[in-house]
Amino acid sequence: MSVAKVIEVIAEGDSVEKAIDAAVKEASKTVRGIKSVYVEGIQGKVKDGKVTEYRVNAKITFVLGD
Repeated sequence: MSVAKVIEVIAEGDSVEKAIDAAVKEASKTVRGIKSVYVEGIQGKVKDGKVTEYRVNAKITFVLGD
């Protein structure tokens, strides 16, 4: 039987996909066994009437132990 844990991170990128990738990439620097990412929320930074950056609230699931 395995046990999983979920952490929540916020990451930014030029697109939603890049923001998700950044969340997983940064979390994987200190967390092993990442199995999934769930995007709970998406925000856009707006400047001069245009979206300039995207921000995601991501929940990252990883398995504890072996």
